[in-house]
Amino acid sequence: MAIKKTLTGAIPSSEGGKVTRWQLEMKYEQGTEGKDDYYTSNKQITINATETIDGTTKTNFTSKAEGDWTKKELEDLCPTASWDAIFASQYESVITNPVKNPEPNNEFVIPS
Repeated sequence: MAIKKTLTGAIPSSEGGKVTRWQLEMKYEQGTEGKDDYYTSNKQITINATETIDGTTKTNFTSKAEGDWTKKELEDLCPTASWDAIFASQYESVITNPVKNPEPNNEFVIPS
């Protein structure tokens, strides 16, 4: 079954009428809700329009008014490639191949 991704939160922070930071949240789902194959996880990120790392300024997005943003543009800001990999790993470990706990044998008799 395909992974369903839904943008569930988008909080802009603005300066001078233009967005300079986004707080984004995306819900991942796979399987059928209410069934054993269902798993969901929320991913979040805060992205600044620009950031400086080791003296180098990187532009993550061009600032513009809140109303000028489309849902697609907001989704494109999310690091979905890495989130997809994380979710696939989570699904694998929780649903496909969950950790099996050994069963205790409370009737075991200590050998003499």
